[in-house]
Amino acid sequence: MKKIITYVLFCFITLFSFAQDFKLQGSRKAVKTSTDILLVAEPVAALTTALLLEDWQGIKQGALAGVTTLGISYGLKYAVKKERPDGSDTHSFPSFHTSATFASAAFMQRRYGWKWGIPAYAVAGYVGWGRTYAKKHDWWDVVAGAAIGAGSAYLFTRPFAEKHQLAISPVATGEHFGVYASLRF
Repeated sequence: MKKIITYVLFCFITLFSFAQDFKLQGSRKAVKTSTDILLVAEPVAALTTALLLEDWQGIKQGALAGVTTLGISYGLKYAVKKERPDGSDTHSFPSFHTSATFASAAFMQRRYGWKWGIPAYAVAGYVGWGRTYAKKHDWWDVVAGAAIGAGSAYLFTRPFAEKHQLAISPVATGEHFGVYASLRF
């Protein structure tokens, strides 16, 4: 229970350590800043939890989920080129902030159970809401990001991968390289 409290406190202390800056900014800008902070704080908190528990297999699974989330999210951002609601650029779909925080939350829930997952999902939900409130994303950008992040974590984080005998290995030829994955249903 102490480790769960430490996890939640880490996320919220990181967020509220910037409270003075929030008072000086407008509401939307403050929310955007808080989601930027939580984009880093949520995965760092998940990694810290796994390190404190000395869960080396969990770190590997979390890293696979994170790399998959990053690759899919950024691949779609540059393929789709959807303009942000605030007009700042054309990288709105999907929300990477949301995909990264939901990947961390789903990892925590799948690896350590709902007592860890509930606070992590609460933080991820706030990030999703905050990205739409700050006019950086539309709601479908956030929903897609959440699905990508949670889906990546569910794919790689045990018990799913163990139950379905997930196997991943690098593949290289003279000209190409890639990753081979097999999954049994």
